[in-house]
Amino acid sequence: MSETLKVDLELIQKYNVPGPRYTSYPPATHFTEETQRDDVAAAIQANNVQPRDLSLYFHLPFCETLCWFCGCTTVITTDHKQSLPYLDLIEMELDGMSKRLHPDRPVVQMHLGGGTPTFQQPEELLRLGKMIKQRFRIADDVEAGTEMDPRRLTRFHIEALREAGFNRASMGVQDNNPKVQEAIHRIQPFEMTQQAVEWLREMDFQSLNIDLIYGLPFQTVESFEKTIDEVLTLSPDRFAIFSYAHVPWIKPAQKILQQKILPSPETKLQLLKLTIEKLTSSGYVYIGMDHFAKETDELAVAQKNKSLQRNFQGYSTRGQADIYAFGMSSISQADGVYWQNVKELEEYQKAVKEGDWPYHRGYVMTDEDKLRRTTIMRLMCDLELDYAHMSNLLGVDFADHFETDIVSLDDMESDGLIERSDTGLKVTDLGRLLIRNIAMRFDAYATERKEARFSKTI
Repeated sequence: MSETLKVDLELIQKYNVPGPRYTSYPPATHFTEETQRDDVAAAIQANNVQPRDLSLYFHLPFCETLCWFCGCTTVITTDHKQSLPYLDLIEMELDGMSKRLHPDRPVVQMHLGGGTPTFQQPEELLRLGKMIKQRFRIADDVEAGTEMDPRRLTRFHIEALREAGFNRASMGVQDNNPKVQEAIHRIQPFEMTQQAVEWLREMDFQSLNIDLIYGLPFQTVESFEKTIDEVLTLSPDRFAIFSYAHVPWIKPAQKILQQKILPSPETKLQLLKLTIEKLTSSGYVYIGMDHFAKETDELAVAQKNKSLQRNFQGYSTRGQADIYAFGMSSISQADGVYWQNVKELEEYQKAVKEGDWPYHRGYVMTDEDKLRRTTIMRLMCDLELDYAHMSNLLGVDFADHFETDIVSLDDMESDGLIERSDTGLKVTDLGRLLIRNIAMRFDAYATERKEARFSKTI
C-alpha cells in the first residue's frame, strides 16, 4: 500500500459500521440451537467417506488474569490444578469424535488456542501431543501452531511444545507502552517478549507471529510507532495487528475501558495508516485486514498465486482442510456444516463425562450459502473478483447470479474502494481498509442481521 495514500476521514466514518470478520460464512452469529445435532452428525458422516485433509483445533481456556480488551472465551483462575482434569475431558471428547472420522485422514494443520495454552504445565502439553499422535495420522509437513503468553512462559513450555510436534508460535504483545499495559491489565515488559522469542529460535520453531492491537487506551501515534519499531527488531515472520473490538455488551469486562481514554476516531485511523506504511516499508506484505507477512512467507506467496484461504484461524494456506475442534466453545467446520461445543466449562464437563457429544449449536449450509461463502473468501483473499473465473469456480453465471450485489457497489466505486469493469472488480488500496464492508455487499443476511452483535469495521 502506498505511503502517499490519502484517507478521507469522513469517508472512513461513513463505512465504520458493525460487520462480520468472515472467518466463516454465514458468520458464527448465524449458528442456531435449532439446528439439530442429528443433521450435523449426518453431515459429519458424509464428510468422512473420503480421507479429506484435517485441521485440528484445541481450545485451552485458562488464564491467570483477564486482559480487559479480551473477547475470547476464557476461564480465569490461578488454580493450575484445573488444567489436568480438562485434558482428561479433551481426551474423552477425542475418543468420541475419532470414531466418526475416516482413519486415513491426514492432519495437515493443528492449532492450540485459548485462553492461554501455556497455562498448561509442560508435562501436560507433552501429554496432549501424545494424545493427538496416538489418534491421528500427522502429515510430514504439518503446520502446527500454538498461542503463547510470554508473561508466564518458561523454556520448558517451549521444549515441551516442540517435542509435542508444534513448530509455529503466535505471541500476544498488543503494546509495549507501560501506561497502555496498565490500562488494559496486561503488564508485559518488552524484555519478556524478547526472551520468549530467543527460546523459540533456539528450539527451531519455523514461524513466529506477533499480535498487536491499535485503538487501546492512551495510545498515540508516537507511542505505537515505538512499539512497532521495537517488535520489528524481533523480525517476526507475520504480524496480526487488530483493531480493538469494543463489544462490552458481549464482554462486560470491557466496560472498564470506557472509563479510560480511548483514542479518537482520527487517532485510530492514523494508527492504522502508520501500521500499514511502517510494515510495508519494512519488507512485509499487507495480506488484508489485520495480517502482514514477510514477502517470502507462504501467506504472501499464496496470495500472489491466488491459493490463499480464510477460516476460523484467519488467513491460511490450509483453509481447504476441514476443522475438527475440541474443548469448550470450540467451533468446527466441515464441508457444508458448522458446529460449536457448549460454552461453559461445567456444561462441557457434564456432557463429556456422561459420554455425550458436547454439541451446543450449528448450521447446515444451503447451496446459496456455499456460493456466497466462496465469493466472499475469494474477495477477501484475492482482493478481486474475475467474473469468468468465478463463473467457472461456482458453476453459475457469476455476473447474472450476483447482479443485484454488483449493482449495490455503485457507491463504493464512486468512493474509490473498488474499480469495476465488465469482466470483474478489483479492490483499491483504500478498499483494503474496508474489505469487510465490501464483503458485506455479497452477504445475503446482512440486511436482516442485528448489527450490534459485531465490532465496527475500523
